[in-house]
Amino acid sequence: MRAKLSYALTAAVLVFYFVLVGSRGVMLIQAGTVITVTFGVAVLILPVIGVWFLWKNTQFVRRANALAAELDAEGGLPVDELKRTPGGRIDRDSADEVFALRKAETEAAPDDWRTWFRLAVAYHDARDTPRARKAMQRAIGLHQPPH
Repeated sequence: MRAKLSYALTAAVLVFYFVLVGSRGVMLIQAGTVITVTFGVAVLILPVIGVWFLWKNTQFVRRANALAAELDAEGGLPVDELKRTPGGRIDRDSADEVFALRKAETEAAPDDWRTWFRLAVAYHDARDTPRARKAMQRAIGLHQPPH
């Protein structure tokens, strides 16, 4: 719940920023000189890119959460069996062991979104965020919603 609230607050702040920057771009365009119109258009590009990025990221999070809910309902969510350091961080060797297991599962069933989901969690636990995201995108792509 805390993560959802944090994400919503961050998104709201970004939208406010995009509106603020966009209004400044419009003001520059309204000034009507070649330089201000050029700067105005350049300034408007930033909020457009930001809104697109925020939209794509929100879609990704919603789809990943839907997969997590479905996997949880099936009883297939990975159990947190990782050893932790006294400070609470995941032990690297423990993460590597679980990762090897998840990778082997995914290689054995490469068309199953469930194995890709669990591999994404293992990548995340191993602190490899780019590969975690790619594995989750693969899980989302392979998922066929129940009819």
